Amino acid sequence: MEPDNLPTELILTQSQQSLGSLQLDWTPQPGNYLDFEGKTYAVLERRHRYQLKAGRYRLQKIAIYVQSAKRPSEKSLVDGRWVIGDASCDYNAHSEMIRCAVNPEGPCNSCHSYESSGC
Repeated sequence: MEPDNLPTELILTQSQQSLGSLQLDWTPQPGNYLDFEGKTYAVLERRHRYQLKAGRYRLQKIAIYVQSAKRPSEKSLVDGRWVIGDASCDYNAHSEMIRCAVNPEGPCNSCHSYESSGC
């Protein structure tokens, strides 16, 4: 079980540059967004760092790999999770990280390729 407010290091994915550390009271998952020092970042990967203490490994901190992003304005709830864009379109990726291959930047409501799948 992960303790509350575990130290979390933010690392830019492309440059491997550390942006700094913070205490989070939630566990960031890939596809989540977070704000840090006035900028918004998308979480791409999460890694746990453990420490061997008294013969047992204990979770010491979390490293999350992020990239600069803007929060999507369109979201749909699919099977209990939020995905980017309009999930009723045939081209929607049903992903937290990418909208679709046809119009990845969106928005869905003005896309000329929109095709309803009846979701």
